[in-house]
Amino acid sequence: MGVELGGIVLKENRKLDDFKGRTIAIDAYNTLYQFISIIRQPDGTPLTDSNGRVTSHLTGLLYRTANLVEAGIRPVYVFDGKPSPLKMTTIEARSNIRNKAADEWKKALEEGDIEKARAKAMQSSRLTPEMVDESKQLLDMLGVPFVQALSEGEAQAGYLSKKGEAYGVGSQDFDVLLFNAPVLIRNLTITGKRKMPGRKVYVNVEPEEIRTENVLKKLGITIEQLVDIGILVGTDFNEGIKGIGPKTALKLIKEHKNLENVLKKINKEIRDYDEVRKIFLEPKVTDDYKIEWKNVDENAVKEFLCEIHDFSYSRVENALKKFQAAKESGTQKNLEEWF
Repeated sequence: MGVELGGIVLKENRKLDDFKGRTIAIDAYNTLYQFISIIRQPDGTPLTDSNGRVTSHLTGLLYRTANLVEAGIRPVYVFDGKPSPLKMTTIEARSNIRNKAADEWKKALEEGDIEKARAKAMQSSRLTPEMVDESKQLLDMLGVPFVQALSEGEAQAGYLSKKGEAYGVGSQDFDVLLFNAPVLIRNLTITGKRKMPGRKVYVNVEPEEIRTENVLKKLGITIEQLVDIGILVGTDFNEGIKGIGPKTALKLIKEHKNLENVLKKINKEIRDYDEVRKIFLEPKVTDDYKIEWKNVDENAVKEFLCEIHDFSYSRVENALKKFQAAKESGTQKNLEEWF
């Protein structure tokens, strides 16, 4: 979920075509959670193969990646490594929320409340190690590079951006800004019509670009102060101060300059805040990776998806055509770098 900064950041609407020719470092865990949450049957049941194995993550990864490639985007997926000990409280809390949602999903199904069942099912989504391994296998078959982070995938993705190896980071989480990534791109992998939760209303979701430099300039703060704002609101690594949202946090930090002064003023405490600062300002990253796009192994993809996981041959072939079209297109910039 990350830190909630939506109310104070400057967002610019974009189209997929705006990122043509760009390399985008995609927060893999964040994206896979989107897939297993959204790609479900009407009653909330995830897509599965004939053996009952969940395939929602593979469905999303294949078709959405194909759409990105078709739009001329070069995706690089970045996977989380070992979480910080400070994140364990958040991980446990999320697990409890998912367990509760799973029980409520079952109850809603028994009561015949399909709308509620789907909503609760989405909240109960779990990304297992097996799903992560399968996702890496599929990316490898598709010739799409991925990077294994030491810790936070968002930090590593931001590092790729700062090195100039990616234009921006594709993620829904505003944490990316706290890691000082130059560009955050939201809604990259969920572009299209989406149903509003709990309502029979559909909206058209388009990408949003958020430039950290512009956010800092607009708000009149430094990256260190933005991190302090995040800590006040609450991050994956700490509980914030109850009743303090992003606008109030911004006001307090601008008035009192830093987190220490704010906490003294309001007579509150935040445990381990200095360690949380270090996670964002001095993140653990690695240079042990190689970004290289390769040819698609179509036979391997078909065997993996169609023969093992019961995907439709025609749909898989249509997705693979998008990869082939990108390879053959004379409009792609630096095409030789792709394959």
